[in-house]
Amino acid sequence: METTRNYFFTDMGVMLGRSMRHVTRSADTIITVTIMPIALMLVFVYVLGGAIKTGPDNYVNYLLPGILIIAIANSIGYVSFRLFNDVQRGIFERFHSMPIARSAAIWGHIMTSLVSNLISLAVIVIVALIMGFRSPAGILSWLAIVGILILFALALAWVAAIAGLSAKSVDGATVIAYPIHFLPLISSAFVPTETMPGPVRAFAENQPVTSIVETIRALLSNQPVGHDIWIALVWCLGIMVVAYFFAMRVYKRV
Repeated sequence: METTRNYFFTDMGVMLGRSMRHVTRSADTIITVTIMPIALMLVFVYVLGGAIKTGPDNYVNYLLPGILIIAIANSIGYVSFRLFNDVQRGIFERFHSMPIARSAAIWGHIMTSLVSNLISLAVIVIVALIMGFRSPAGILSWLAIVGILILFALALAWVAAIAGLSAKSVDGATVIAYPIHFLPLISSAFVPTETMPGPVRAFAENQPVTSIVETIRALLSNQPVGHDIWIALVWCLGIMVVAYFFAMRVYKRV
């Protein structure tokens, strides 16, 4: 018991390395989480951008926060898929029979999702800079943006963990990703919510992605964030805490 307590971070690091090797060897994961958001950004900026009115600012500046959110949302299915595979193959049972911290195995998957997301987001920002994205934001604003994205990524990863640990089939494990994909589309990520019909606008303005996107957009443009940042933090922390609680309950039965 003392060994597992003292070496939790070492054990988690080993699990992180194991899961990261799986990610780097999966072309499908790289394409979906990094290449697809970049392709979507190219299409919206160079094909649809001229027809979308978002104000005097460069459209890529308006679009980037939503693309970052989509990249994170795209990763959620792979978290649940990898966890499902470990459960079905008895990998967790093997780990639990070893003198390692029991929770290190699941935390390895969660941290893999976070690390891979941060790498993907960095690549997307670099491509956006090549496309003309510019921001007057200072170092503190960028740190706040990274912090919000980390919270959002962790929240979705724990949601995915519930599905991956409790699913009875591959389809059941990955289906959680589909409703998550729609949230950025029905938000202010691509167009102002003022242009939407009444019921759609009401939903868009009262779901987590819009407050997160608006917060990041304000920070990037060096504008006051208003109450959006607090709404975004409440959404992210609330989802993460609740999802963590249920995921760990399911994990204890694995």
